[in-house]
Amino acid sequence: MSAPSDSSDSAGAENVLLVASSGGHLAQLLILRPWWTARSRAWVTFDLPDAVSQLQGERLYRAAHPTTRNILNLLRNTILALRVLHQEKPDLIVSTGAGVAVPFFVLGRMLGIPTVYVEVYDRVNSATLTGRMCLPFTTLFLVQWESQLSLYRGSVLLGRLL
Repeated sequence: MSAPSDSSDSAGAENVLLVASSGGHLAQLLILRPWWTARSRAWVTFDLPDAVSQLQGERLYRAAHPTTRNILNLLRNTILALRVLHQEKPDLIVSTGAGVAVPFFVLGRMLGIPTVYVEVYDRVNSATLTGRMCLPFTTLFLVQWESQLSLYRGSVLLGRLL
């Protein structure tokens, strides 16, 4: 991730927490392997066969799903976020969404942990719900398309990951 430097110095973070739903969201974080492979890291994703197999050998915390409009799972994931943030003490939280990111970004902000959100590749002309919810709690908000810059105030163009 060759994002511009900012006061959080996210490029130099040594202990990273990577948070994503399974499927395409996780795939986009996996593409950042050259950036995260040299860092101590832990992952938060769903306990689904594709995610678990792709993260074999990694420190993995399993989040409750579905997250969309499910208040009980939001509470479960908030409790998980409290536990994981306390145990891992990350220098940086990075996410590509979706809903599982929200409690980690809110609590991360409250704890003074820098956060980087990478908006997904496939929403070119409209903002995602998770992107809108995480934006106020995000230290650096990265987009993959120039057209997404107008959807998220203060966002920075990363370029396409896929």
